[in-house]
Amino acid sequence: MAIRLYKAYTPGTRNRTVSTFGEITTKKPEKSLLRKNHRHKGHNNKGIITSRHRGGGHKKKYRVIDFKRNKLNIEGQIASIEYDPNRNARIALLHYTDGEKRYILHPRTLQIGHSVISGPTVPIEVGNSLPLSSIPLGTAVHNIEIKPGKGGQIVRAAGTYAQIVAKEGNFITLKLPSSEVRVIRKECYATVGQIGNIDASNISIGKAGRNRWLGKKPRVRGVVMNPVDHPHGGGEGRSPIGRPHPVTPWGKPALGIKTRNKRKYSSRYILRRRK
Repeated sequence: MAIRLYKAYTPGTRNRTVSTFGEITTKKPEKSLLRKNHRHKGHNNKGIITSRHRGGGHKKKYRVIDFKRNKLNIEGQIASIEYDPNRNARIALLHYTDGEKRYILHPRTLQIGHSVISGPTVPIEVGNSLPLSSIPLGTAVHNIEIKPGKGGQIVRAAGTYAQIVAKEGNFITLKLPSSEVRVIRKECYATVGQIGNIDASNISIGKAGRNRWLGKKPRVRGVVMNPVDHPHGGGEGRSPIGRPHPVTPWGKPALGIKTRNKRKYSSRYILRRRK
């Protein structure tokens, strides 16, 4: 993927960059794999806003992605590489030899016409999905299951991959993109290779309106509010927050405080925390 730079024709293009979408091969998605996508825009089932700064945005339909890769020992050929508005990675449409069609996350370097396959004894090639126990040490993998058979839940963003660093007993040790090191059951499936669209993290939004297209509403800083609205509010002119540490609008510590539950059951599987 390449990035297109803009000259400063207007304030909105001064720092704007976009993808060239050079790897996209078709504009029309596979109709049988589209679903309606009702967006709650931060509201719960009673209409109360429980997640702020969400709303608006362009309409988009959900593409059904095969995260499970449970079509074993049946070869699928990449028919197209498509844009997905619901994620920063590209998706690839597979045509299986039995006639079924499925979307998968597009692995880097795979092109139209290449074939992929899932199974416990398939070759160690980019795009193939295998149990972690069948993949050699040092291999880059993505779309990794945490519970066997549930489907890939981690390492699904554009340009990401995890590395297999050790095998011991029934567990495989992985180094994740966040630098966290954790163990996962050896029966869990993962896909070989790195996810494509590696320059997604280098794109600059450029203007506020582009975030509105993505369904993100503006965030107002607490220090510019009144005391009744935020603990940081009040004061004369540009005053500091007036507290030893930043807090949320509800008075809880913010900005750098670890929020993970220390008694969470999966903590035993984490060997080294992310930085």
